[in-house]
Amino acid sequence: MNGIDGTDRQVKTDEGPPPSLLAVVLDTNPHAWAHLSSTLPLSSCIAALLIFINAHLASGNGNEVAVIASHSHRAEWLYPTPHTTSPSHRSKLNGSTSSPNGTIKIPENPNKYRPFATVEQSLLQNFSALLSSTKEAHLAATPTTLIGGALSLALSYIAKSVLRHSPVDTGIENPLSALADSESSHTARVPLTSRILIVSVSGDLANQYIPVMNSIFAAQRKRIPIDILKLAGDTVLLQQASDATGGVYMKPEQPEGLLQYLMMGFLPDATARRSLVMPSAGGVDFRAACFCHRKVVDIGFVCSVCLSIFCEPNLPDNLCLTCGSYLSLRAAQTATPALIPRKKKKKKRAGGGDSATPGGSTPAGSSTPMHL
Repeated sequence: MNGIDGTDRQVKTDEGPPPSLLAVVLDTNPHAWAHLSSTLPLSSCIAALLIFINAHLASGNGNEVAVIASHSHRAEWLYPTPHTTSPSHRSKLNGSTSSPNGTIKIPENPNKYRPFATVEQSLLQNFSALLSSTKEAHLAATPTTLIGGALSLALSYIAKSVLRHSPVDTGIENPLSALADSESSHTARVPLTSRILIVSVSGDLANQYIPVMNSIFAAQRKRIPIDILKLAGDTVLLQQASDATGGVYMKPEQPEGLLQYLMMGFLPDATARRSLVMPSAGGVDFRAACFCHRKVVDIGFVCSVCLSIFCEPNLPDNLCLTCGSYLSLRAAQTATPALIPRKKKKKKRAGGGDSATPGGSTPAGSSTPMHL
């Protein structure tokens, strides 16, 4: 029959851009948002973030999104919602109902695109449950946020999504192990571009130096860019994360224009960024935090075994706090060398005579260079 009607019945593959996965880490530190409430309330930030997520989903049919809240005492999923094991947690369809955690379910809007409504409803419900579960003891315990745990959740979700989009080749001996190996060439993979966006408002994160750096190295190994939108405060670790993974670091001067920064600076994925000139962070602070007091230091002492950094040579029993190796840091501490001033030399004039005034004559070659 194919020869009679002349129809080409071969299955054509999709040559469009690959699907993109966006993992958003939202810093929900109550202390930081309290200082920023006069300029940008948290409700306005979530509204702008929902518009940005809808634009990401609308830019591709296969695009996916995940939203994680980095709170003061834990990292919580906002979307997708973790599955509950109890079947009694199913909510009713009509009207506003009360969910098991005490939050109010938002009624469905038939005039809204269903994927957009699903993300919005899940995000608002889980965020309301997170705020309801926050106690005063949690706020008094720490003024910072668990950004390291949120990054670990984002990386694990991206790894699972890559496995889900990759078909298993049954012709090899151990297909699952080959699928988990990122450098394996035995599996025909469906491309999936992934990236992480951190909306941060907290200040110094030196107390989470080790988990954050581990996440940075994992993202760098998997070639996952980490984008940073710094609305308030300043931290060295996030600058290093963006620089090491090839992401975009942006600290807007006017946080109230959050939606414009999101749409113009962070909407293009890794495929589209190859044809665009993305904003850069300029100078990056590459200082590290010590492992003993979690402080950012300019000069420190490094363990020769595990490369741990310490700000002081006075360690208990001269043992490394990380690996337990013996360190003689006191012997490595030397006195500051004395600086001997150098003698100034007299400069010669263009005619050959000595100049009494240093720098009195215009040096040759200081004119405007010629363009050849």
